[in-house]
Amino acid sequence: MKKSYKDVKSKVTLIRAALASHALPADDDQRRFAFYCDEWLVIQQKKVKESTYVNYYRIIENHLKPGLGNILPSDMSELIVHQFTHQLMTVKMLSAKTVKDILVLLRSILNFTARQVGVTFSDIQIEYPKNDPGEIRVLSREEQTRFVSFLLTDMDECRFGVYLALMTGMRIGEICALRWEDISLADRMISVRSTMQRIKNLDGTSKTKVVIGSPKSAKSMRTIPLTDTVAALCTQICPDNHTAYLLTGTNDYMEPRRLQYQMAKYAAACNLEGVHFHTLRHSFATRCVEVGFEIKCLSEILGHASTSVTLERYVHSSLELKRKNMQKLSDVGMG
Repeated sequence: MKKSYKDVKSKVTLIRAALASHALPADDDQRRFAFYCDEWLVIQQKKVKESTYVNYYRIIENHLKPGLGNILPSDMSELIVHQFTHQLMTVKMLSAKTVKDILVLLRSILNFTARQVGVTFSDIQIEYPKNDPGEIRVLSREEQTRFVSFLLTDMDECRFGVYLALMTGMRIGEICALRWEDISLADRMISVRSTMQRIKNLDGTSKTKVVIGSPKSAKSMRTIPLTDTVAALCTQICPDNHTAYLLTGTNDYMEPRRLQYQMAKYAAACNLEGVHFHTLRHSFATRCVEVGFEIKCLSEILGHASTSVTLERYVHSSLELKRKNMQKLSDVGMG
């Protein structure tokens, strides 16, 4: 049956629209990689947290579809993935950690695509870039003493929140989501069960939105014992309204970027350079190691999946501690 001009034009319009979105409405062997990215994302939507889904969406739309979306799965090769990786690092100038996150997602979608089209990508070896974190900023003992003195002077809810982060190693999102009902003064412990973050709003009503949900992993759901000093301060500051947020003392929250702004002001007032909120977490872990904390215990307090994460990312030995450990050799006649 001969197709009319109108039918042909309609089909061409559909194909052009599909090409613009990197996906062809055709048989499986003609569908581009972008089609499988979208299919994989649909499946993930009901399996992961909203913040995780948004992160997947961002990586796919910003990197995978523009870089690889128009390629047929049958044409995907190790060379193409290598060129894609090279572009991310040298043209887009992304960090090694960001590139690794993109490639890990790519591997998941390739595995999904292989199951859908009956091909294998086992011969595609993805080379993940090594992350060099460089020198991690940790407060020295003198800096920490100075900073704590500042926070305790004219202390309000926000200063206390920053102080609490330094004394517990809690993440910024966890501090922002913390309510007084999460702190048991009787048992002297904090229950970490929520986190707050600002994410892209996919419904189009606004660019971003604040969401409060469960912490990043099962290990992040944890209890943290309070020291005598912190427990005493909690008793002094605790409001009558136990559903109030710790950072405000009311039912109105303070979001992470506002807390980051406050943290920058506090650091500047103490003449502390290169200090941001995550510095508090690293400093807490370092102080714990310096006083002989058991690593497994520290890992659980920080909410890490394993002790290796704690040792590799958060344990920073000071020169003083290294000297003390080296001196142990002399103490036993070995040096």
